[in-house]
Amino acid sequence: MKIAFLGPQASFTQLAATQLFPDEELFPQANILDCFIAVENGEVDKAVVPLENSIEGTVSMTLDYLYKTPSIKIEAEAIMPIAHHLMIHPDHLVEETEKIYSHPQALAQSFHFLDTNYKTVQRQDFSSTAAAAKYVSENPDLKIAAVANQFAANLYGLKIVHRNIQDFEQNHTRFIIISKQQNSYDNHKLDVLGEKSGLLITLPEDHAGGLHQVLSVFAWRKMNLSKIESRTLKTGLGNYFFFINVVGKWEAILHENALEELKSLNVDIDFLGNYKEYLLEG
Repeated sequence: MKIAFLGPQASFTQLAATQLFPDEELFPQANILDCFIAVENGEVDKAVVPLENSIEGTVSMTLDYLYKTPSIKIEAEAIMPIAHHLMIHPDHLVEETEKIYSHPQALAQSFHFLDTNYKTVQRQDFSSTAAAAKYVSENPDLKIAAVANQFAANLYGLKIVHRNIQDFEQNHTRFIIISKQQNSYDNHKLDVLGEKSGLLITLPEDHAGGLHQVLSVFAWRKMNLSKIESRTLKTGLGNYFFFINVVGKWEAILHENALEELKSLNVDIDFLGNYKEYLLEG
């Protein structure tokens, strides 16, 4: 089985994909869109992409592509603790650092540490934490550093000078497995945190009480929603779709009736699947 993931090598997504698919062939992709395209075109069977970080919030690009590619569904979620380290080329001293590279979210998640200890050092956005580490390793003539993970430091032969520089201990990222199947992913070697369903909902028009009508469908059935998030449709101000998570197993009668009631309200629904949430090692 072929599995795509948001690359490059040694990215946090690869760490997640390696635990979710330890025996499968993994293919790094340059960006999240490429992961979706690879699945949609049948180049790979599944892909692992980030959905949400506990500090920086939802990865909007993932949510947008879930909406734009209705053929793609979610097979599972996985939560992984995130640890950021500051690393340099082994030939350099950290005091000489002139610029720090990393993914914008990693820099944001380590803002207070960097602002306190390296306030005068310029920070530069990079496509990923792993790519930043690779760049540092390939440019020993530059006095630069990267914020990345232990895997990246090992892979590219860098020296970690500060460990766990993330500003909050409870820094976790939620990943999803996407595919063109409604099948549920199962892994008995990983701890299961729960079960949920994912829905993308678009209201027929902007009118008073429209969202309340939608939420009432779930409320009177006592269906617990663990997440509801709006994203712009990019068709004009005030036009949104909603990503909703319903907690628990999908019960054929109760939940299917809820979908039928939503359809009677002329609501457009994309059912992303009912799936388990797993806990990964950081």
